[in-house]
Amino acid sequence: MEEKAGVAMKILKGRIWITAVAALILILLGWVVWQNVRAFQPFETTKRFTVMLEGTYSLDGGEWQTIDNSKPIDEHFHKAVFKGKMIKKINSYRMMNIISKNVWYTIYDANGKIIDAYDRRAEDDYPDSPYIGDHLKNTPGYYVNQEYLEFEKRFQNDEELTLEVEFPYDLTTENFSDCFYVLTSYSDGIYQTLVFEALAPVLMFMLVCFFGVFFFPIASGLLWRINLRYIAFGALCFFAGLYMVVGKTSDYINLWIIDPTVCMMTDKVCLCLFVLAVFIYLRSLLRKKITKNIVTAAITAFFALTVTNIVLQMTNVADMMATSGSIYIAMIVCAAVMVILLITEIREKKRFELIDYLISWIPLCAFMSIDLLDIYLHIPGGAHLRFGLAITIIYQMVRFGMDFRRQYKEAIHYQQVQRELYEAKVSVMVSQIRPHFMYNALSSIAILCKLNPDTAYTATVTFSDYLRGNMDSLKQTAPVPFSRELEHLKKYLYIEKLRFDDQLNIEYDIQAADFEIPLLSIQPLVENAVKHGVGMKEDGGTVKISTRETDNAYEVIIEDDGVGFDTTAEKKDDGRSHVGVENTKRRIKEMCGGEVIIESAVGKGTTARVIIPKKEESGQ
Repeated sequence: MEEKAGVAMKILKGRIWITAVAALILILLGWVVWQNVRAFQPFETTKRFTVMLEGTYSLDGGEWQTIDNSKPIDEHFHKAVFKGKMIKKINSYRMMNIISKNVWYTIYDANGKIIDAYDRRAEDDYPDSPYIGDHLKNTPGYYVNQEYLEFEKRFQNDEELTLEVEFPYDLTTENFSDCFYVLTSYSDGIYQTLVFEALAPVLMFMLVCFFGVFFFPIASGLLWRINLRYIAFGALCFFAGLYMVVGKTSDYINLWIIDPTVCMMTDKVCLCLFVLAVFIYLRSLLRKKITKNIVTAAITAFFALTVTNIVLQMTNVADMMATSGSIYIAMIVCAAVMVILLITEIREKKRFELIDYLISWIPLCAFMSIDLLDIYLHIPGGAHLRFGLAITIIYQMVRFGMDFRRQYKEAIHYQQVQRELYEAKVSVMVSQIRPHFMYNALSSIAILCKLNPDTAYTATVTFSDYLRGNMDSLKQTAPVPFSRELEHLKKYLYIEKLRFDDQLNIEYDIQAADFEIPLLSIQPLVENAVKHGVGMKEDGGTVKISTRETDNAYEVIIEDDGVGFDTTAEKKDDGRSHVGVENTKRRIKEMCGGEVIIESAVGKGTTARVIIPKKEESGQ
């Protein structure tokens, strides 16, 4: 185990170096590109305007206000009308890019003639077109209209123009400047703007994706078991990075994806995938079955809603912008349910586990909730989700380092106690095959050879298997499935039943068996119940072996209705096998982190409970 831990540590260091080098390359690449284009910035090779006009505007038939192209219009709208003349400075540029998201727009000259527009609602339907947008006629999508000003005389006339921008949805979640702006440049400045505005964030988001794909899955593997908590968080990082990359480049996505409606759908689908990844990660933090089942139902419902919206878009029934209201409401409801369920499990946490539990989800949920509310309330500041995600990523990396360090120490400690455990197991084995036990067993078999040869044959085979199981325990260094321990225990009780006959009754109530336990750890407790409990009672009695599963552990219960004993009395050398029980307690604690609790009352019997804590689930 020590060698295994050392190899894992070397692998971890190698992966960390690879991750660090890859991150450095991404950052360096961004810095080089930024330095090469930074020289053009003082000359204003690109310029962003709220609209291309100087004059007045009105939103939804309200009061007319002066256009200020240096400030965004952060107001809800369904129809915006702008009147004025083209900004003279625009004519000094060669290209004008009109960037629109989920809106139609039309530009009229002084005579009411359309000189430019993006509005396909009046166009004929093209059933053979490969583009979804040609079938969803009421869906604007994300669109970039590039106009070459040096060849377009219609924009150079000094006349009154009217710009109408329409948001065709019954939603109140969009501000005007989130949907429309104008970008001018001397050449192909839209790509230069993309570099200036999006390169550094995109590289950072790609780094988040990189951590999601490589670091956290590798971290899970290095903990020597599949840990779904790290895998779920890796998926969360990947889809978060993907969603933020698409969100940062959404203004320009129409340059690469021709269909405007697919551009919009790509943005919405990435959002839904990210939210699903968040929900799955939050589920991995839960312990109780009922809370997990509730969250699973919520995740399934949200996934079904997402698939339904995608199908509606692909079948030209309704686009994802029109159905986004239901998606946002579902996000808020599911997030609220999950936060409530996470809160219900706080009371079960103690000390560091509580701190770990709170930091693992509160920053992410808090800032994600702010972003969800921002859809309707437009809270100032922005980038809330990124801040919460950054806190969570940093903490998860720190937590992994702590987990790996702890597990490495546990492996070293495990190696150190192996010899002591080996000696304890030898003692247990010897206590189970004492000469008088073997003598009693063989005597019973000898009698059966005359009275019932078939039963004698079965008893001989069973006794042989029992001895082989005891010898095999010397080679077993790890816990075994409880079913294996139970089978060996039944062989022991079969032999004892031959001896005590009707004075020994055996009952089983096995409700759970999907857990592991040290080999030969239950038998000393059962032997005490048989020999010192029921065996000391004049008319015999019953030994009952049962198992059950709780929220946090598995329990093995050995009960007898024998003579019992005083648990407060000082232990005496009265022939009881105290050494076997003490070794059992130690092995269960060292190998499984469990405990043995023994309760007894004189004349009423004894109950021994073996509690095996559930292993940290792979999702933790």
